[in-house]
Amino acid sequence: MQNTATPTHCPYCALQCGMNLTPVEGGTVEVSERADFPVNRGALCGKGRTAPAVLSSGVRLTSPLVRSGEGVLVPASWDEALGRIAANLSRTRAEHGADALGVFGGGGLTNEKAYALGKFARVVLGTSQIDYNGRFCMSSAAAAGTKAFGLDRGLPFPLEDIPRTGCVILVGSNPAETMPPSLRYFTELRENGGTLIVVDPRRTRTAEQADLHLAPRPGTDLALALGMLHLVVAEGRVDAEYVEERTSGWEDARAAAMAHWPEYVERITGVSVPELREAVRMFCAPDAAMVLTARGPEQQAKGTDTVGAWINLCLATGRAGRPLSGYGCLTGQGNGQGGREHGQKADQLPGYRKLTDPAARRHVAGVWGVDPDSLPGPGRSAYELLDALGTDIRSLLVMGSNPVVSAPRAAHVEGRLRSLDFLAVCDVVLSETAALADVVLPVTQWAEETGTTTSLEGRVLLRRRAITPPHGIRSDLEVLHELAGRLGVEKGFPTEPEEVFEELRRASAGGPADYSGIDYRRLAEENGVFWPCPAPEETGSGGAGRHPGTPRLFLDRFATDDGRARFAPVSHRPSAEEPDDAYPVLLTTGRVVAQYQSGAQTRRVDELNAAAPGPFVELHPRLAARLGVAEGDPVAVVSRRGRAVAPARVTTAIRPDTVFMPFHWPGEGRANTLTNPALDPTSRMPEFKVCAVRVEPAAP
Repeated sequence: MQNTATPTHCPYCALQCGMNLTPVEGGTVEVSERADFPVNRGALCGKGRTAPAVLSSGVRLTSPLVRSGEGVLVPASWDEALGRIAANLSRTRAEHGADALGVFGGGGLTNEKAYALGKFARVVLGTSQIDYNGRFCMSSAAAAGTKAFGLDRGLPFPLEDIPRTGCVILVGSNPAETMPPSLRYFTELRENGGTLIVVDPRRTRTAEQADLHLAPRPGTDLALALGMLHLVVAEGRVDAEYVEERTSGWEDARAAAMAHWPEYVERITGVSVPELREAVRMFCAPDAAMVLTARGPEQQAKGTDTVGAWINLCLATGRAGRPLSGYGCLTGQGNGQGGREHGQKADQLPGYRKLTDPAARRHVAGVWGVDPDSLPGPGRSAYELLDALGTDIRSLLVMGSNPVVSAPRAAHVEGRLRSLDFLAVCDVVLSETAALADVVLPVTQWAEETGTTTSLEGRVLLRRRAITPPHGIRSDLEVLHELAGRLGVEKGFPTEPEEVFEELRRASAGGPADYSGIDYRRLAEENGVFWPCPAPEETGSGGAGRHPGTPRLFLDRFATDDGRARFAPVSHRPSAEEPDDAYPVLLTTGRVVAQYQSGAQTRRVDELNAAAPGPFVELHPRLAARLGVAEGDPVAVVSRRGRAVAPARVTTAIRPDTVFMPFHWPGEGRANTLTNPALDPTSRMPEFKVCAVRVEPAAP
């Protein structure tokens, strides 16, 4: 056994913290500090430290499974399992057409896997019906950023800039629990004399660190941003020279904001006028400032407009495209950024190209060696795809996602999955979704494979293989290669990640997310490279040298046709579902520090389960008193879509009109049974963060 440490990255969130892995007995690895990686500087959260536990044979899948005649999953050979998948996909296509085939990917897949999966759907299956769970992550921020700046990259600047700015407004984000190593950046900000404003209906661990905590009613972030912009105008804080030189659309955005006067915004949000004024003063006082959003304002049926309003605040005050200033989104999933750049999103081709752009189709088709006209058009977004299962979509391939727990209106989605003619799932564990499948394929994990991811900073990183996977486990790339061959496409799906990445470089060349100047050797030498990074011949350097990458975007111009940023003329509107007599309370959802996403992996780690053993309902003492509920009592939360039961957690850290549930667990405490699938008209993001519920005591 080789006992040298392999430098690599954590399999969980978009920080992609650096770590070293050393093989140990039992086919797993030991995690140790990797201080040379600048993002986490050696620090790891509990999830990262315990990640090797999921490599254990007692936790993971070790053999393909197929559903027997008795309806149970039983071990099978790879040949039988792959044969069943290929035969069923072929039958569905022959009987119902290519768009009766669906593909659902994941924001944790490496860039190579995401790229190959999108290519597989469009070239091998010929289907337009592909999307991924990253649609549920930051699609609203991506849509708003693209509208405003002409380009979406979660953070247009590196994390290292945060402690050096003057003020940060953190909207709907709780990094103390969702990505703990990042909290140091906000701590250092305050140590350097900067200020932190946290916008969250709960007083989270992050909000406790803030200089100012604004606790708006869920679903009113848009009104809050507009109210702050109103005050910026009224108090003469607009950077008129910047607005004139670097933006367009100001007058319409200004008019919309002026309709949201402070007292009106206070009635909508519950944030007092003095708090609004103080927030504006803190944001405008220093020379540089940032607004960072996360799922709170984004996972709403008006998420794109909400993010647009926060971008407006940055533009009006000259806080975008300048050093140590700007708008950014804190991506959630490990490869949520790269996952949507290279083709597994319903409307995109590799390089963040639009599927409807004829030039983009020609370029990518040329790399793939196919006729551009053979590429299908845009398909359904994630929830719409899941909602069509069993009707328009008859067979589904899922890779790296667990929608039974993570999708909105989850019980309905589970029913749609059960109604399919055929379901195949590739995963490392028997998730709740995999348990419904006709065929389950066990695939390699982060420590057993090489590949690239793109962090929340837009930094492309190299994950390195540290150990050999157990016998009988194959990679997702090998699965796609085998299925493509059985479906009549013998070439174009290599199994070596570096070979796939080399093709991805060519496919992305000249696109918004240009990786063509990046290769594996460079990633290893430089601790990652920020995109866009064109190949030398595309930089005007005559082929000499190499592009340095782009840590900071928009300093000279924005990525729009005329180089100007676009204001968004947006106005507040109610949430898709407001409280009424039958459902008088608001529900919002989120995460806890010891679990991750649907919990498919973290719920299999003893240490993490001890810290967060199950779901709970967080409610204010006044609401608890009205219900006659004490700490730990079982309570039922009921929406128009279902019912969830979990123990009460009584705390003054939440608004009296709101309850909170984490969404990591299946069963009777499944929070996403309750959530509303109402979609943002632009991003198609479901409204996870706000819905109307009633709360009542439940029988113990």
